[in-house]
Amino acid sequence: MLPPHSAPGSDADWLALEAEVCSHGDTVHYARQPRFFARSHGSYLYDNRDTPYLDLQMWYSAVNLGYGNERVNAAVARQLGTLPQLAPQYLHYERVELAARLVDGTRRAFGAAGRVHFDVGGSQAVEDALKLVRLRTGRQRVYAFEGGYHGRTLGASAITSAYRYREPFGEFGDRAEFVPFPYCFRCPYGKRRETCELYCVAQIERKFEHPYTGAWSSRTGRSEFAAFVVEPVQGTGGYVVPPPGYFERLARLCREHGMLLVDDEVQMGFYRTGRLWALEHFDAQPDVVAFGKALTNGLNPLSGIWAREELIGPDAFPPGTTHSTFAANPLGTAAGLEVMKIFEERDYALAVERKGSYLLELLRDLARAHPEIGDVDGLGLALRLEICQADGYTPNQELADAMFQRGLAGDLRIGGRELGLVLDIGGYYKNVITLAPSLDIADEDLELARDLLDLVLIECKQSDR
Repeated sequence: MLPPHSAPGSDADWLALEAEVCSHGDTVHYARQPRFFARSHGSYLYDNRDTPYLDLQMWYSAVNLGYGNERVNAAVARQLGTLPQLAPQYLHYERVELAARLVDGTRRAFGAAGRVHFDVGGSQAVEDALKLVRLRTGRQRVYAFEGGYHGRTLGASAITSAYRYREPFGEFGDRAEFVPFPYCFRCPYGKRRETCELYCVAQIERKFEHPYTGAWSSRTGRSEFAAFVVEPVQGTGGYVVPPPGYFERLARLCREHGMLLVDDEVQMGFYRTGRLWALEHFDAQPDVVAFGKALTNGLNPLSGIWAREELIGPDAFPPGTTHSTFAANPLGTAAGLEVMKIFEERDYALAVERKGSYLLELLRDLARAHPEIGDVDGLGLALRLEICQADGYTPNQELADAMFQRGLAGDLRIGGRELGLVLDIGGYYKNVITLAPSLDIADEDLELARDLLDLVLIECKQSDR
């Protein structure tokens, strides 16, 4: 029997039922006491006691314009009243206009002509990007980064560095070859950013200096690798920002050796870093861009790929090459179209840069008060706090997890108010608090974020003693 949703104190009953009927295969049970939420607005989630929880992760950066954005909601409502459903083998106007705006935005970003193909989720977009790569090159081997995350379908798992996502599912013969990401705080080569002269990218370039590294043939000039799949700023890997010049050299290496550069913007796209695409911050032009998440502000699953015309034109990527029943669905394209209109009407590049700089300053102040914050960094409103032992370097997964759990308790006291705090943990050692607040977050909420993080750090350090 289902417990009545409105019954006071019924969350225990719902949790008992959830324990019986729901899979634990997703991430809900990362929380020791999973939390039910009843509503959301702006930068906040609310539980059934109407306690506000400041959300500093915004559904893994899917809700860039805040919960309940009136314009996006209204666009979906209008679509619901006219053409709510349509098979992807037919056309509707929102699909074409959204594709045109994405193509125009990408042309402005990278100066290249291209087309858009829609899909449903981020993993599926990555799968379609891999299909396009194989179709174009006839090869399946790709490079990807240590710390990279591209999804959990079989193809996306094959280019995601964490073996734990592949381990239960047998052998992956098409697994990517993983190379170190330029993670300067924990340089895998023991170098310092100020003096390394991008030693990390030089180690990739070295693979193409002669034929005995196994990467290419000097006789034919052909690489064994079809593509390099990158996140310009690593997402699940801990919001790691590469140093200037890195992607410029990597893109040049790809061009010189016939490898496609596939840019995974699923988490960092749509102004999370202050640009439509995060790769715009670096002097590199992609051949393929995979996108999703924030395109619809989290209202309806919709993703896709942009690719250069020569890769995705009708002769190169003909009808039926790939398909999904819900690709280009009308509700998703209506939401995405309104999101793109909002971005085009306001200078989000300037706004995100200002807010991100302010939050970064607040976080650096916080780090000066807590030696356990070993690294603070970010790009736009994608920021990181690396939580360490008191030495400021040794990873401290336990403290990071305690902060995550403490925020979800919903009983933090700030200025006479009772609040919760929604955080997400990433990083190679699961010790990085990754911050992706709403792009429209108010300055006072940025200051509140600093105060709440300070409070949970103090409380969690005290309870650890």
